[in-house]
Amino acid sequence: MTVWHERGGVGDPVVLLHSSVADSGMWDAQWEPLTACFDVVRMDFRGHGRTPYASEGPYSDAGDVASLLAALDLGRVALVGSSYGGRVALELATEHPDLVSRLALLNAGCGLPPTPDLTEFDAEEERLIEAGDLDGAVALNVRTWLGPSADDATRTRLAAMQRHAFEVQLAAPEPEKRRAAIDLAVIDAPTLVVTGAHDLPYFRESGRYMADTMPLAALFEFDWAGHLPSLERPDEVTSLLMSFLPG
Repeated sequence: MTVWHERGGVGDPVVLLHSSVADSGMWDAQWEPLTACFDVVRMDFRGHGRTPYASEGPYSDAGDVASLLAALDLGRVALVGSSYGGRVALELATEHPDLVSRLALLNAGCGLPPTPDLTEFDAEEERLIEAGDLDGAVALNVRTWLGPSADDATRTRLAAMQRHAFEVQLAAPEPEKRRAAIDLAVIDAPTLVVTGAHDLPYFRESGRYMADTMPLAALFEFDWAGHLPSLERPDEVTSLLMSFLPG
């Protein structure tokens, strides 16, 4: 299956990977400035945005990214991943290091065991979904993942993306999904690890661990940010990315 994607701009290739609470629309504010300087691709993972929640066999999101790069005839690319998208970027960099020139990871997970804050969130989300309370589940996600800098329009936009993902995924038979391994020690691409001071402790701890473990990683913290800084203060995140990406 071909995942939905959009490509624009000319220059060194950059691929934007979205959070599981959102879709490729979370990069709207970065799209124009990045495509002015780079050859940029953004995609929707299965069950998000415009990509159906379906597979003819076992799949992985990292495998879908690799297949898309091959279909677009792209070699080494810079990956910008938000949250779950950052985890996918790490999986791809572990499995296909030849495809990755550098990494920008915004509050990404890297496979550490869940801490109590994340376990509590997961349990509450599951409870709300099992009770059929999608409004409550959406509100929980917006409340948890957006920091104090997010305005009402951003909260409304994220709620719409999350609700769409819930509705698409709950309406379809769940396909068999695998997670590729992550080995931080073998990822030698230059890496920017971004954390937010208002994010859950799990992701702040993950960021510190990645910066300490990856050979060429540097840690940067936004003192104003929650979990999704590219939505909360998009201009500041765009400036940071422009200073890190090649070219």
